[in-house]
Amino acid sequence: GLSQYSSDPRTEWDLSTYSTRDQVLEAMRNLQYKGGNTFTGLALTHVLEQNLKPDAGARLEAEKLIILLTDGKSQDDANLAAQTLKNLGIEIFAIGVKNADEAELKQVASEPLELTVYNVLDFPLLSSLVGRLTQVLCTRIKEKSNKENADIPVNTGPQLSPTDLKISAVTSKSMHLTWSPPLRPPKKYRIVYYPSKGGIPKEVVLDGSLSSLRLSNLTSHTEYLVSVFPIYDTVVGDGLRGVTSTLPLSSPRSLRVSELSHNSIRLSWKAAQGATQYLVLCSAAPDGAED
Repeated sequence: GLSQYSSDPRTEWDLSTYSTRDQVLEAMRNLQYKGGNTFTGLALTHVLEQNLKPDAGARLEAEKLIILLTDGKSQDDANLAAQTLKNLGIEIFAIGVKNADEAELKQVASEPLELTVYNVLDFPLLSSLVGRLTQVLCTRIKEKSNKENADIPVNTGPQLSPTDLKISAVTSKSMHLTWSPPLRPPKKYRIVYYPSKGGIPKEVVLDGSLSSLRLSNLTSHTEYLVSVFPIYDTVVGDGLRGVTSTLPLSSPRSLRVSELSHNSIRLSWKAAQGATQYLVLCSAAPDGAED
């Protein structure tokens, strides 16, 4: 599978799209370069949420590998997203070209770094890595597969996926999420949320025995995208998704002026729900305006 990214990650093809080597090579030859920003953290989150799911071709019993190819320093938190993947047993190889930040590559990649981090001065030099990288990747897959002895069921759907996401108790700063757990309890839940018009995704990891969460410290009057993913030992199940908007902040109402004197006035108003302070601004009317 392959995804390309800048500020908005894009899946070029899924793990299950092609079934032969020639098909993959032909798709690669027809690939259009995306250009733009370098939001690596968002890209890694996209791979986890969109590309490593059963309905995108991720087989439960298969080892999971990601090869990150980048020519710049990430403009968001790539380390947090990478750590989430690594905690799930997903192996990350990082390849830097030109202006890539080697320290960041080493943060993102899995151990041992001498096998998972590569850096070249320009794109044509990537061809020099192919032989060694292929050998390392195949060896790592075999090593991990030999260690795998868990009996993992291969059915998906309600077996591995939660259902019925409900969003309630929405305020200007918070909302409450509940969902029905899958038939097979997950190890963890990963809840990702971010404003639909753009913003750095935030995430919360819950124990798999829980099925509700209150999101707080949200921005008022903002539409949020919310996703709930069940996490098992070797796979992330299909996620639940929802959209809702936080309420606008309430405003003070019915402003009244009283007790006028030559140098003072008294103001009164109906309170704004939830307000902890008020900022009152006043200035003299411009010359010629009504007093």
